[in-house]
Amino acid sequence: MPEVPEAPQIPDAVPPLGRAWSWPNAEQILIGVFVAVPFLALLAAVPLAWRNGLSPVDVVLAAVFYLVSGLGITVGFHRYFTHGSFKARRPLRIALAVAGSLAVQGPLFTWVADHRKHHRYSDRDGDPHSPWRYGRTPGALAKGMFHAHLGWLFDTDHASTAQYAPDLERDPALRLISRGFGVFVVLSLALPALLGLLVTGTWAGAATAFFWAGLVRICLVHHVTWSINSICHAAGSHPFRSRDRSGNVWWLAPLSFGESWHNLHHADPTSARHGVLTGQLDASARLIRWFEGLGWAYDVRWPDAGRMRARRREGKAPEPGTGARELRS
Repeated sequence: MPEVPEAPQIPDAVPPLGRAWSWPNAEQILIGVFVAVPFLALLAAVPLAWRNGLSPVDVVLAAVFYLVSGLGITVGFHRYFTHGSFKARRPLRIALAVAGSLAVQGPLFTWVADHRKHHRYSDRDGDPHSPWRYGRTPGALAKGMFHAHLGWLFDTDHASTAQYAPDLERDPALRLISRGFGVFVVLSLALPALLGLLVTGTWAGAATAFFWAGLVRICLVHHVTWSINSICHAAGSHPFRSRDRSGNVWWLAPLSFGESWHNLHHADPTSARHGVLTGQLDASARLIRWFEGLGWAYDVRWPDAGRMRARRREGKAPEPGTGARELRS
């Protein structure tokens, strides 16, 4: 995978200037709809479940779609397409692009370009979603946490795919999948409803599957992913050296399939496994291992003991925007 171009030298710890408020454009309104509707569904889910309970069909469908779309993001969009942690046979490459698109987090090319830009400028001016964007006072951090978790989505000035994802743009099938993102949004909501109808034979079953395995599931996947941007750059442990504030947040690991072992990821971005220390469960790495065993994935960049020792650190974590340049494999 081609190297992402070098970032220009920017003074450390200088927060960017705020932008003047303006009326939202059509893209921002559309983003707002796809953020707000699943979130409102999640708010409605608690009292609804309390009164009526969850059917086994809803639970199974929600779990299956959470696994497919969530791992599509962690294994596909993130570890494979963004960082090249392994190579994939053609059918797996296409399947990962489709699975990640079902998470409704934006087109493949945009997701990858934004994330590569995040690594290039991590917790410095230019990072699309650093919680340290506005400074380190409590008020500034609160504002930055909202920006890192959710607010950055409404900034429609995305990273250039020609600059940050030229390797993906050369693949005609990936171009089709990325450009057809709207189709996958519809499928991500329609497939649970269709399966609910087929299994239960009732429109009520279709409606509850649409709600739980569609709207509520999308909301959960969204907020778990966004928590890596916000929580894992403001809290957690720092056993490895990195140039930023990326931390390990253990309680997010099960829901994020190992993505919240974020400190090692920023210390060694191309590693196929993020949870490298004892007891750090990493479901995404386990799936990659299975793909490797089946021959669907190869040239996997598993952690190397010497590389890990070189990245171990002692003492206090660096302040945002300070420290050595990002370590490369």
